[in-house]
Order: sequence, then structure tokens, then C-alpha cells
Amino acid sequence: MRTSVGERLLDLAVSGVLWGFRILLVAAVLLGTIATIRAGKYTSEQWIDFVVFGISQGSIYALIALGYTMVYGILRMINFAHGDIFMTGAFGAYFLATWLNGIGFIDNHPILGLLIPILFAMIMAGGIAMLVERIAYRPLRGAPRLVPLISAIGASFFLEYAFRGFFGPGVYAYPPIKALEGEWNVLGVGILKVQVVVAVAAFIMMAILYFIVMFTKAGKAMRAVSESKDTAALMGIDVNRIIVSTFALGAAMAGAAGVLYSLIYRQVGFFMGFTPGIKAFTAAVLGGIGNIPGAMVGGLVLGVFESVGPSLFLEGLGIPRPYQLKDAIAFTMLVMILLFRPSGILGERITTKKA
Repeated sequence: MRTSVGERLLDLAVSGVLWGFRILLVAAVLLGTIATIRAGKYTSEQWIDFVVFGISQGSIYALIALGYTMVYGILRMINFAHGDIFMTGAFGAYFLATWLNGIGFIDNHPILGLLIPILFAMIMAGGIAMLVERIAYRPLRGAPRLVPLISAIGASFFLEYAFRGFFGPGVYAYPPIKALEGEWNVLGVGILKVQVVVAVAAFIMMAILYFIVMFTKAGKAMRAVSESKDTAALMGIDVNRIIVSTFALGAAMAGAAGVLYSLIYRQVGFFMGFTPGIKAFTAAVLGGIGNIPGAMVGGLVLGVFESVGPSLFLEGLGIPRPYQLKDAIAFTMLVMILLFRPSGILGERITTKKA
């Protein structure tokens, strides 16, 4: 009985600390937001710029997050090599785009100059993902969950340092597309062309993926394998083929995201997949891991909060150079979601029976 009372008191203390943390976070956000708005430092056009950049950035996170959530939905494992698969797509597109730019193809045919590197990046990333699944994951499919997780981390390091060995530690400048330079004037507000194109391209690819998963035979097979691999196999579904297809499809989205990321930041390097990969994983958890629409929503929400948050929340609290803390905003938001709704924005609530 004493143990039971002690455990209850400990649970109450932990719950009190968590609620106190929640209240402090919410209070800090509210106070910072009110102070920033009262100061009136930023114009409405600047706030629109923050939001548009957040949407374009968040759409990239969403594309990468789709790979995390699709693999988790089928295998219940986190593919921590996914961020580096994103990097491989960007590298492949860089070399192809550089060659196309050198012969003047991109300037003469800007649409094809954008689409061809994206398609090449999708094929390259998908092919590497299939190899990683076959070599690093399939032999460990029946092992305890910690084993494939360690294998995924090993695959991540292998890809990073293989590309460093082949192409060096330097950072490459992605060739510009002149047609995407400058701004479009929308209702009197200047919006960068590249941000609009990146967001639209990402939304188109997310819509195509959603259509494939929800309305095609392959998509139905993926959802069946996600529910039960054994039952799906009994119904005649080739489980291995579906798992490989899932890896390839998620990686193709990440490869396309690598090109879009390069268009915005104009940099390609062997380590470029780490931070976007972690943030995309955050987006997947934020939206509800295993939920495809949730990954899309989580990526967009994370991108907007990361863009708007430093100026809106932190500057009003008197923090100097708040934009340097944008990563802290992203991961603090993840902590808040896990505290308030652990299953994510669109994830299903999990109920447990009390003994």
C-alpha cells in the first residue's frame, strides 16, 4: 500500500511538472507575441514574406517526411538514412543541372531545366533507397527493433562519407535558373518566384503521392501490408515487393525535395541531409507518424512556425538575433505537441485500459 501511495505521489509530481512546463511555454509564446505585435517592427509585407518562405520550406519538409511516415507505417521502423537519401538526390541533380547549364539548356528551356533534374533525382534516390532496404534492412526484418535502428544509422553514415569520399567535403553551388529569379507582384506584395515554384511543385508531388496511395492497386496493397503483413501475404500480395516500392516511392519524394531545397538555398554538400532530415522526422511526428496527410500538415506547420516563430515569439522577449534560434523553435514545438497530443496533429488517440 505504501508503494502504491508513493507511486501515486510521484505520478502527481511528474504531472505537475509537465503541466507547469506547458503553462510556461504557452505564457512565453503569448507574451512574446503580444510584445512583438505592439512594437510594430515588422510591416504586413514582411509578415507575408515570412509566411510564404515558411510554406515553401515546410513543403520541402513535408516531402521528406512522407518517406519517414510511409516506411514507419509498413515496417514500424524509422529509416534514419532517409535524410541522406535526400542528399543523394540533390547531388545527382546538381551534376546533371550543372551540365545542362553549361550547354545553355536551362536558360533556353527553364521548365525542362527544372523537371529533368527533379526526375533524375527521384530515380537516383529511389534506386539508392532500394539498395539500402535490400542490404541494410531486409536481413534484419525479424530482429528486435533496436537492431534495424542501428543499421539505419550505419547506412546514414555510410552514405554521408561515401559521398564525401567521392566528391569531397566542399559545398557546391547549385546552378541558377534565371526564369526563377526576381519576384511576382501579388496584390501589391512582392513574392520570390522560386518560393512560389517550390511550394507549387511540392504540392503537386504530394497530391500525386496521395492519389497513388489511396486510389491505385499498389496503394491499396501498401495499406494492406501496413495493416498486417501476414494477412496481406495470404491474400496474394508480394510483401517484399510492396516494401521495396514503399521505400522507392518515399525516397523519390525526398530526391525531388533535394532539388527544391537546392533551388532555395543554392547549396549542395555531403552533410546537407542531416538537419532537413531531422526536421522532416519532427514534421512526421508532429503530424502523426504513419499518417500521410499528417506528414504533409506537419511539414507545413513546422515550416511556417520555424519561419515566423523567431520574429513573432522571441523578439518580443528581448532575445537578440532570434532567427539564430529557429531550430530551437522547431524542436520546442515538437516537445509541445508531444506534451499536449503525443499522437500528433492527425494521429489517432491511443487509449489504454487501467488495471
